[in-house]
Amino acid sequence: MFLDSADEETWNAWLPTGMFTGVTTNPAILERDGVECSVESLSELARNALEFDAVTEFQVQTWGEDSDEMWKNGIALAKRDPDAIVVKVPATLEGIKAANALVADGVRVTITAAYAPHQVLIAASIGANYVAPYLGRMNDAGRDGM
Repeated sequence: MFLDSADEETWNAWLPTGMFTGVTTNPAILERDGVECSVESLSELARNALEFDAVTEFQVQTWGEDSDEMWKNGIALAKRDPDAIVVKVPATLEGIKAANALVADGVRVTITAAYAPHQVLIAASIGANYVAPYLGRMNDAGRDGM
């Protein structure tokens, strides 16, 4: 299980329990928890998360106006610890192009914000390590998330 938070106070309460093997964030979580969305800030956040004994992965979302910028930020994020950091990339056309390039460069990738089965197939076809479907949002939209 992953703790979906960028709040270190929440981490200090829950990560020592050992029930979470990873931490995951995204721009909305960063904003909610008052964390700057920058390579430097996220690298520090990753370092802090990975200091907890049970935490073996830190999932962090890249950002950018196009696939090149998403790739560049993803490379910079993964550089800190390529074995433990997984770069989340949105399931958009530009995101898939960036994810494909990141995978080709040996970066571990999660395709996030997946809403449809074809997005899962695309993620598998490029060699993504994970897919993060937004089941709650699908259900909220009147679809069957499962």
